[in-house]
Amino acid sequence: MDVFLPIAQVFVNPVEILLLSAIVGVLSGLFGVGGGFLMTPFLIFLGVPPAYAVANEANNILATSVSGSTTHYLKNTLDYKMGLIIVIGGSIGTALGIYTFTYFKDIGKIDTVISLAYMYILAIIGTLMLVESLGEIDKAKKNIVIKKKLHVHYWIHGLPIRMRFPKSKLYESIFTPILIGLVVGFIAAIMGIGGAFILVPAMIYIIKMPTKLVPGTSLFVTIFVSVIVTFLHSINYGSIDLMLVLLLVIGSIVGVQVGQKIGEQIDSSGLKALLAILLLIVGIVIAYDTFFVEEIEKETLNVINQDLNFFSQFIKEFSEDMPFFYGLFSILFAVSLGIAAAFIRRSISKFRQKYFNKAVKQSK
Repeated sequence: MDVFLPIAQVFVNPVEILLLSAIVGVLSGLFGVGGGFLMTPFLIFLGVPPAYAVANEANNILATSVSGSTTHYLKNTLDYKMGLIIVIGGSIGTALGIYTFTYFKDIGKIDTVISLAYMYILAIIGTLMLVESLGEIDKAKKNIVIKKKLHVHYWIHGLPIRMRFPKSKLYESIFTPILIGLVVGFIAAIMGIGGAFILVPAMIYIIKMPTKLVPGTSLFVTIFVSVIVTFLHSINYGSIDLMLVLLLVIGSIVGVQVGQKIGEQIDSSGLKALLAILLLIVGIVIAYDTFFVEEIEKETLNVINQDLNFFSQFIKEFSEDMPFFYGLFSILFAVSLGIAAAFIRRSISKFRQKYFNKAVKQSK
């Protein structure tokens, strides 16, 4: 049975949304990257207008990032100082991205820009991942071990105003994380993604942070960037649909947990190649849909207020009458779901550990 989204003004199949968001969540948990660059195109394929797909996936990323960041907070694997410096750049980049988004939306080209952005980004990421994964598989078969240089310096390392980051044990120019955050924020605002596929390798190879601090710090940064993106999209365009966000968050959080468990037990080199191929396929489909499919004028849905259920009516009126508070509520809604998921996961983990230890003692 299809469900009507009161803000996006389209019908969607909730089972499809839950299933796809869970699958993308599994991939995210398995490879340690955000799933926005896959889920947003999937939403577009399911009929959600691109501008709405971007905004709602950003809100979904907020919830999953809060969930993951809370877990890293409890494990003390987070560099707050580094994260906050990156957030400064991310805030500037997000503002520039929203300005760019507004410009193309006003001239009626935003759907094309989003499609083109995904087409090129997926093609680049997919190609790089495929080459890297095939190389890893080949080296593993031949038992080749390549020694990497301990220190590789780029122009960005020569920037002034250095600062100490005790947690990461680094002495780095503040402009390095700011510039990285700027790029991540700009991309997140236009494409509705967390930017982890840029942020994670940048923190490892450019900033040279300890690997154990990278995932938590990346999620910490993504929270702030996603909050800004969600809020600005909500008050400027009224494009956040809480009904869609709820479906996305439930599927994504469950999928991420499954993906993390699977990732602990298997070698991901071969699966990385499959993910790369999937990204390339999605990029090709977007390109085909953008350039070759004849544009068919869609019928406008005339859904009067009386046809909406109470929840849908409430969302629609809340969004239209109080956009500022609706944006805040959307953020708090996602954050609450994320924190709840993190503590539920921790409680389940403690229960399983306690049960396992009890079973071991009884077997002895």
